[in-house]
Amino acid sequence: MEKKPIVSPSPHIHGPQNTARLMRDVLIALAPALVVSTIVYGANALLVTGVSVAACVAFEYLIQRYLLKGESTLGNWSAVVTGVLLGFNLPSTLPVWMIVLGALVAIGVGKMSFGGLGRNPFNPALVGRVFLLISFPVQMTGFATPGNVDSLSGATGADAVSGPTLLGYVKEALAAGGTTSEVAGRLTSYSDMLLGFKAGSLGEIAALALLLGFAYMLCRKVITWHIPVAVLGSMAAFGALLWAIDPMHYMNPAFHLLTGGALLGAIFMATDYVTSPMTHKGMLIYGAGIGLITMLIRVWGSYPEGMSFAILIMNAVVPLIDKYVKPERFGRAVKTK
Repeated sequence: MEKKPIVSPSPHIHGPQNTARLMRDVLIALAPALVVSTIVYGANALLVTGVSVAACVAFEYLIQRYLLKGESTLGNWSAVVTGVLLGFNLPSTLPVWMIVLGALVAIGVGKMSFGGLGRNPFNPALVGRVFLLISFPVQMTGFATPGNVDSLSGATGADAVSGPTLLGYVKEALAAGGTTSEVAGRLTSYSDMLLGFKAGSLGEIAALALLLGFAYMLCRKVITWHIPVAVLGSMAAFGALLWAIDPMHYMNPAFHLLTGGALLGAIFMATDYVTSPMTHKGMLIYGAGIGLITMLIRVWGSYPEGMSFAILIMNAVVPLIDKYVKPERFGRAVKTK
């Protein structure tokens, strides 16, 4: 009796890349930003990132072994990437116990509760970051002036200064009745924004380093250009529209692109394979939605930054995008004139 062939779901194309290799490429792309953060914030940058990575790896191992009772998944390096990205979304002065708590939420709630890598609907690092932001808003929004950080305990030395990011300062100044021309003189120069000499989370200060990582991942074909360009393009377009309407009360688009988590989110967070659309058209819609929501929160929301919330919101929309934005079926006849 002839056996019927078994047809498995797509995709069927195999290539030399695997999850571990892709994750290692992401870590290499993140390395320049870590170097800049270490130069700017000193050993605290390494300590925050190291604690975050160690906690994420430990929690994934313990949950996988003792709760899910399955084989270890540490070999795919995804826990390390989650740890680095979580660390990059934290202030350099955050206490160690908060970092560990954020890692527990990122891995335990954002990832492993859904079954592990490939099943989580939301970016795990952002789940941990938003949890900490909502739970500990004071600690998560106090940023040390570059080069003046003493410890991870939250206490700062006599020469240390803690304050808002550039986005936070501008939002407060404009809300108080100031104009863009008045606040411009107190802002960090655009060259310093590119190089990383500004207050902020570890991974958001080094714009040029993040762009180098973006170029590396494009060359290695880890990601495509669609999501980052759609995110940054929609932010720039919306910012340019507001700036053209009222330049005295809305910052220019370059400011929005070089501050906050715009580059980190667009390049490394929104492009997560599991939580982003499968088609190029879907990626453009997804990225444009992230950029638009980010700008809406930045301009009219309570928080000065909206990238994390925007990505998580659009993560939830991805199944709908994939349902209605589908590629042409293989073998379907092409219409000719």
